[in-house]
Amino acid sequence: MNEDRPAPELFAGVVSQEAAVAALRAAAANPVHAYLFRGAPGNGGLAAAYGFAAALLCPDGGCGVCATCRAALAGTDPDLHVVRRSGASVSIGDLRQVVSLAQRRPLHAARQVIVVLDVHLAALRAPALLKTLEEPPGDTVFILLADDVVPELVTVASRCVEVAFPPVPRAELVQWLTDSGVPADMAAVVADSAGGNPERARIMVDDPDVAARVALWTSVPEELTSAGMTAAGLTRRVLDSADRAVEPLRATHAREIEALTAAAKEMGERGLPGRKEIVEQHQREERRFRTDALRAGLGVLARTYRGRVVRAARGTVAVGDPDVRSATEAVGLITETAEALPRNPNETLLVQSLFVRLAALAA
Repeated sequence: MNEDRPAPELFAGVVSQEAAVAALRAAAANPVHAYLFRGAPGNGGLAAAYGFAAALLCPDGGCGVCATCRAALAGTDPDLHVVRRSGASVSIGDLRQVVSLAQRRPLHAARQVIVVLDVHLAALRAPALLKTLEEPPGDTVFILLADDVVPELVTVASRCVEVAFPPVPRAELVQWLTDSGVPADMAAVVADSAGGNPERARIMVDDPDVAARVALWTSVPEELTSAGMTAAGLTRRVLDSADRAVEPLRATHAREIEALTAAAKEMGERGLPGRKEIVEQHQREERRFRTDALRAGLGVLARTYRGRVVRAARGTVAVGDPDVRSATEAVGLITETAEALPRNPNETLLVQSLFVRLAALAA
C-alpha cells in the first residue's frame, strides 16, 4: 500500500482531532473488526467515520479521489451502511438491523463498513450486539458512535478499539473559524459559546443573535441582584434565546430537504423516499441543539462566576472574601444543572431553580 494512504484529504472535515485521525490512518492498513468513536456529535466522529470508511473500502487504501472514496465520504457507497436510531433511543429493531446487515456480503469492496450512531442511547439493549461483535463476519468492520461510555455500554465497548473525539480547545476553534473567513471578534464569541464543538460553531456563525446570547448569560449575576428582575423572568429570557439559537439549524435542515427532494425527482421519484424518518431525525437534532445551546449558556455563566475566583487567585480579591466563596458555590450549582439538563424534561423548572439558588447566594 502506498505510504501516503489513506490520503489526509479523507479527514479534511475533521477539525483539530489530530490524535484520532493519526490513529485511524495507522489502523486503516490492518483494521480490527470494531471501533467505538467516543465524543459529542459535531466533535468530528461522524466525519472521521466516513473518512475511515473510505480508506477501508477504497481499492487503493484511501486515495481520496476515486469514485469509492467520494461515495464513502458522501455516505452513499453501497458497502457503507449508516444506521440511525428510529426513535428517541436505539431500539431493539435498530440493533437487529445492524445484526442483519452484518450477515451480508460486500457488493464491490473487499469488506463492508457498518456505522451505528448514538449507541449510548441503546441502554440495556446494547448487549444485543455482543454476539455479532464477538464473532464478527470477517469482511465487516463496525464503527459505533457514542457520546460517552455509559455503564450499559461498558461490555460492548470492551469489544471495540476506542477512539476519543474530545471537545476542541477554544484557541484551536478560534483559529479554525478565522482560517475559514470568520472575523476574529465573531470567531471569539462563537468559540466561547460552542462548547468545543466545531459543527455547532459552524451553525452559530450564521446566528445573528450569538453575541447577544453571550451577553445575556454574562449579565445573569448582575440581573439576579437587581430589584427589577426575577428568576422567572430571567428564565423566560434565556429559554427564548435558546429557541432562537435553533433557527440557523432549522434553515439548514430545510435546505437539506429541498436538495434531497430535488435529487429524488431527478431519479424519477414522485416524492422524497423516507421523508418522515428524515424529518424526525432533524427534529431530534434540533432538540439536541437547543439543549446544547442552553448548556453552552451555562458554560458562559460558569466562566463569569469563575472570573471572581481567578481574581482571588491573582491576589486582586481576598481568598476569604464572601463573594469568592459564593462564586465557587455558584460554579458548582451551574455544573450540576448542566449535567442534569439532558435528562430533565422540564427545562423551565430546572433553570429557574438554578437562578433562585444563585440569587440566594448573592443575598
